Amino acid sequence: MRPGAHTAAHRTLPFGTLVEVQNLRNGRTVVVRINDRGPFAKGRVIDLARGAANEIGMVGSGTASVRLSVVDDKGTRAPAMCG
Repeated sequence: MRPGAHTAAHRTLPFGTLVEVQNLRNGRTVVVRINDRGPFAKGRVIDLARGAANEIGMVGSGTASVRLSVVDDKGTRAPAMCG
């Protein structure tokens, strides 16, 4: 992943999927494109590139509780399957 990019790794979502990630602590959101597999640490569902993590205010903490929504080409959001 490019550090400043708005990209992310997810175990099962197809590459190229757009996902809105909301930090539940502060409500900030970012839209990222899935371009990698992971994370492989237990209990984690998505790994954001540093630029995306910075945008939602989670660089300092390193982890955050988030809500994922898949964004389709019309901008419609639906909850993402996180398994």
